[in-house]
Order: sequence, then C-alpha cells, then structure tokens
Amino acid sequence: MTAIERSDWTPPQDLGEDLAPSVHLVTFGCQMNKYDSELVLERFLARGYRVTERPEDASVVLFNTCSVREHAEERVYSHLGALKDLKRERPELVIGVVGCMAQREGARVLKRAPLVDLVVGTREFPQLPELVDEVRSTGRARVAVAEETSVDVAERPATPAGRQRHAFVAVMRGCDLNCTYCVVPKTRGRVASRPAEDLLREVRSLVEQGVREVTLLGQTVNSYGYDLPGRALKLAGLIDRLAEIDALERIHLVTSHPAYVTPDLIRVFAEQPKLSRYFPLPVQSGSDAVLKRMKRGYTSGGYRERVAALRAAAPDLELCSDWIVGFPGETDADFEQSEQLLREIGFLHSYVFKYSPRPDTAAFAVADDVPEEVKKERNQRLLHLQEESATARYARFAGGVVSARVSEQSERFPTRLMAQTRSGHQVFLEEPDAGQRAALLGAEVRVRVARFTPFGLYGERVVETAGSPA
Repeated sequence: MTAIERSDWTPPQDLGEDLAPSVHLVTFGCQMNKYDSELVLERFLARGYRVTERPEDASVVLFNTCSVREHAEERVYSHLGALKDLKRERPELVIGVVGCMAQREGARVLKRAPLVDLVVGTREFPQLPELVDEVRSTGRARVAVAEETSVDVAERPATPAGRQRHAFVAVMRGCDLNCTYCVVPKTRGRVASRPAEDLLREVRSLVEQGVREVTLLGQTVNSYGYDLPGRALKLAGLIDRLAEIDALERIHLVTSHPAYVTPDLIRVFAEQPKLSRYFPLPVQSGSDAVLKRMKRGYTSGGYRERVAALRAAAPDLELCSDWIVGFPGETDADFEQSEQLLREIGFLHSYVFKYSPRPDTAAFAVADDVPEEVKKERNQRLLHLQEESATARYARFAGGVVSARVSEQSERFPTRLMAQTRSGHQVFLEEPDAGQRAALLGAEVRVRVARFTPFGLYGERVVETAGSPA
C-alpha cells in the first residue's frame, strides 16, 4: 500500500454543509460487485454520510469496477473523464476507483487518470471511510491494494431506513480454478470461504431487520467450504442450516461451476422448498475442444449429465448460462456445437459475451484469431437462439396460473408490478390501485397468464374469494 504526493490541491478546511459528508457510488459488473457496493455504502452511512444520486452533490465519488472485459474498464475511464471539470471546480472532491480494476491496475490508474485520489483493491473495502479521511488530511493520493486473500466477516450495521426484503450475502470469495480466459484469481484471489457460524449469524441479523430473501454469492459459490478445515459444511449443508431460520423465505445462488455440482447439492434442490429453483450454471461453450483450451474441467457430455441429474431431482428447475463466443481457435464447427447445446438444454436465460483478451490470463498469450465481425455474428446468433429458448420455456404457462412473489413496481409502467416464481420466471401483472400495489410488495400472488414473451409472463392477479377453490 502506497501514498502518492499530490501537488494540485491542499487538504480542505471546510467542505461546506451541502457537500459533507456525502457519497456517490457507481457500480460496474457482477452481483458480487453490487454486494461490495452495499457494504461500502453501509460503512459510509454508519459514519454519518448520506448517499447522493449525482456526483455534483457528493463530497466523495467512488467507482466500483470490473475487469472481466476490457470494455468494462474503458467505461470507468470514460466516467472519470467526465469528472474533469467538476474536479477542477472542486479540488477537494475525493474521487476513488475501487474493486477489481483497482486490484489489477494499482497505481497505473493514477497515471492514466491523474484526477483520481484513491485506488482501493478488492481486499481493502472495510477501510474505505478511513482511507478517504487519510486522503483528505494528507493531500496525498492513496493506493491500497493488498496481495493476501481475506474475507470480511464483520456483521453489517443496520441501515437507518431498515432493510429491504432481499439482501446479498457473500459466502466465499475468489476462485481456485484456472480458466485460461479469467482474471478473477488475479483480482479476487484464491477461494476463501466464510465460517458457517458467521454466515448464520449474519443472515439471522438480516432477517431481524426485515430481510426475507438472501442471495448467496461467490465467484464459484458451490465450491463453498472446500477450503475450510475438518468437516466444515459445504454449500448444501449451509443451505440446510439457513433453511431452519423460520422467517427466511427464499434462498438464491449466484454463481456456480459445473465441477461442484455434487450429489448433495442436487439433493437440496430436491428437498429444500426455500431454495430457489433458478440455478446459474455457466457452460461457456458447447465444444469439447474449446472447453479444453479454456481449462473448464469438464466436457459438454459431463455438463449434460449434471443437468440431467439436476432436472431429475427438481423438475421445476430453470437454468441460466454464460457463453463466450470467439475464443481463440473457435471454428464454425465449434460454435455450431454451442448452438446445439443451447437448443438441447433449453436455458431460461443466457448471457453471451464476445471473447476479450485480458492481461494476467493464460489465454492472453494466445493469438486472438477470430475476427471481430465473426464474433459479432456469433454473438447475435446465440442471443437469437436464447430468445427462442426463453420463449419456449415461458410458452408452457400460457393460459395457466402461476404463483409468484411480488418484488417491485415497474418504473416505466406505473400500474405494473413485477414478480418472480420460485423457478425464476419473470411475471408482470397490472394493479390499478396504488394502495393495493404497495400492499402486495413482498406478497405471494397467483397470476393467470394471458400472454408471454422471451422476457416474461403477463397476466392478471387471481383474486381469491370466500368459497373459491384453493
């Protein structure tokens, strides 16, 4: 960790009532980043800060970053460039780059974006408010990038407004796998699982604050516990224990790896009613040759076997996958095998990415030999197939009734509520009465499906009356 002298400003004496203390945070990337942002804001709130929607109203502006693709990092630099005039007008404004890009780039961020005051890696989040204080008091830019892997186990403070119904909980961080395209081991470190008792204590505390659903997070969430000593709980055992918390209603998982789909994990999908039947299980490619070059550790046949076992145990299970198109050496035949696998499995959702060479990965040394126009075409073809797959998954419910939990009100359509089934289907329903919309938030409702699209089910709430059939 280093401090770098800054000559362009001096420590402020008075930030003014309207500027201090306040924080504006922009998040890029995955759910783990969203979770980290939540922890960061809670620490600032506990220190008396308020959260602002606009950087112009903040005394601290933070960017929680992603390094999975080059495009994500370039977007951060674009956002930083847009703050040049604001920084010039208000040199006391503290600007920080935190997270994966900060962990990977370190002090190089300051060379490309001299207006940045704070560069904080993925293992230094708990110190952010104190690091901001240090920058303010010393007038020096600060780089805090630790190399050792650690897991924050401190319980999160209660927010002044209380909790929402849903919360993210990181059960582990890092990855012990060595996929040749992936920068996660470099930016997040190797697997570090949190002790089960710490997690149970945190979730109980969240439930006491009003949380009813949790998403268990990890770069490879189903590898949870394999690094802990002795007979520590694995993910299936942790889910069993969490399900014993009476007021906790639903448990979600993000994200997983096929290598850790064990018989015990398959069992909890079959047995635990609180466990969501929506499972992100990225395959990345349908070609065995490409999977081997990616070092994914399984074949397309092995993936099919795991999916068959999961669906045999939990027939209502829906799957989500990530795909990379244009990986070095991917031929037309390789890509066609990805198309075939997508058709065969029938995913509810797929996230499709064009291969992006990343420094600090094994594949970076290999020629990026698939032309960009070919990557774009394959990307669009796979997205089109995914729309067909999702349409087929949703079409099964046409004219029927589904049970779904209302999560939020649509911002675009004032009378529309959004809900999700236990299997992750998106459900949209109209509710003209504003009071009723508010009352239904968090409630389980039955919806008669009138139509469907690749993006969800649309219908009206079934209103139960005395004497109506259950």
